[in-house]
Amino acid sequence: MRAIFDRLMRFDTVSAKPNLELMLWVKAELAAAGIEALLLPDASGQKANLFATVGPADVGGVMLSGHTDVVPVEGQVWTKPPFALTEESGRFYGRGAADMKGFCALAIDAMIKATHRPLKVPLHLALSYDEEIGCMGVRSMVDMLAKAPVKPRFCIVGEPTGMQVATGHKGKIALRATCTGREGHSALAPLALNALHLAADFVQAVRDLQARVAAEGPFDGDYDVAYSTIHVGKMQGGVQVNIVPNTAVLDFEIRSLAEQDTDSLIADLRARAEAICAPLRAEFPEAEIRIDRLWDYPGLGTPSDAGVVNFVKGLTGANGTIKVAYGTEGGLFSRVAGIPTVICGPGSMAQGHKPDEFVTVEQMERGAAMLDALIARCEAGF
Repeated sequence: MRAIFDRLMRFDTVSAKPNLELMLWVKAELAAAGIEALLLPDASGQKANLFATVGPADVGGVMLSGHTDVVPVEGQVWTKPPFALTEESGRFYGRGAADMKGFCALAIDAMIKATHRPLKVPLHLALSYDEEIGCMGVRSMVDMLAKAPVKPRFCIVGEPTGMQVATGHKGKIALRATCTGREGHSALAPLALNALHLAADFVQAVRDLQARVAAEGPFDGDYDVAYSTIHVGKMQGGVQVNIVPNTAVLDFEIRSLAEQDTDSLIADLRARAEAICAPLRAEFPEAEIRIDRLWDYPGLGTPSDAGVVNFVKGLTGANGTIKVAYGTEGGLFSRVAGIPTVICGPGSMAQGHKPDEFVTVEQMERGAAMLDALIARCEAGF
C-alpha cells in the first residue's frame, strides 16, 4: 500500500488540472494484477473516472468510492512538500493525504489483494475527478451505474471520518444573483441606481431568511449546525470609485437537510429580490436581481438501520453512527444510482484543505483492517 500511496501523492491533481496521467497509472497497476479497468473520460479527454471489478460480475458486491482531485496549495505555507508523501512522527503528510488519496491507495491495494482470493461476491473500485468543485466529474459514472443491469449492493465512500460510519451529509445548491442597476458619475450618484447597493440589500434578505430557518427549522441534531444554511461567499461589482456600478454579482449557496424544501427557499429569495427591485422600476425600469441555479448535489440520508450501515459497522467494530458537515459523492450514488451508501474512511476533515495536511499511520492501519475484513466477507459471500 505504501508504494501506491507514495505514487498517488506525486500526481498534482488539483481540480483545475488533468487527472488522466494518474488514472492511466492506476489502470496499468490494476492490469498488472489481472484487473480490467474502464476509463470514462470527460469531453476534453484530459480527465477521467475509473471503474473496475474483481470477482463475479453477475452479483452486486461492494463498491469502494474515492475522488482523485485535490484542492490548491497556493497561498498556504507548507513545511512539507505538498505533492509528495512524507512520513514523520506517525503521520503521512501531503496534499490529499486525508482528503482522500490515503483511502484511494487503500482501495487500490484492496483490489489487488482481492485477486488472490476466490470471491463469491465482487469488489468494485470507483475513482472520480472534480469532486472538490461540486461533485461534477463523477456524474458520468453515476449515470452508468444507474443504468447497469447489476448494481453494487453497497457503496463505501472513503472520505475521512476517523473510521466512524457516517450515514448522512447535507445537500448543496450553488446559486448566483446578478444585480442590474444604472451606471452614472459618482458626483451625481442619486441619479443612478447602484447595483452594489442592490446586492447589499439582497445580502440582508439572505441573512433574514437564514435567521428564519435557524429559528423555525427543520432541525437535525446529528449535525454540528442542526439546520439548513444559506451563505453568501462572493460579491463582485464596480470598476472604480467615481463610477456608480450598473452590475454586481453575488455567489451564494444553500446547504440543506434532507427534510428541507429547498425549492421554497429559492422561491422565497426570488420574491425578496423582486420586493427590492419593484419600487425602483418607475424610475429605473432595468432594475433587476436575477437568481440562477449553477449546480447542486444531493444530500445523503441513509437510515441508521439500513443493511449497508450494519454491514460496515461489522467491518469496523463501530457501535454508533455520525453525520458529517461536508458534502460527498455519496448522495449521488444513493439517490441517483440507487446504491445504499455510507461514508467511512481514515483521517479527519479537520486536516483537509490545510497546509501540511496529514493522515495518521494509525488511521491508515485501521482503514486497511476494514478493507481486509471486507475482502473476507466478499470471499464468504457476506
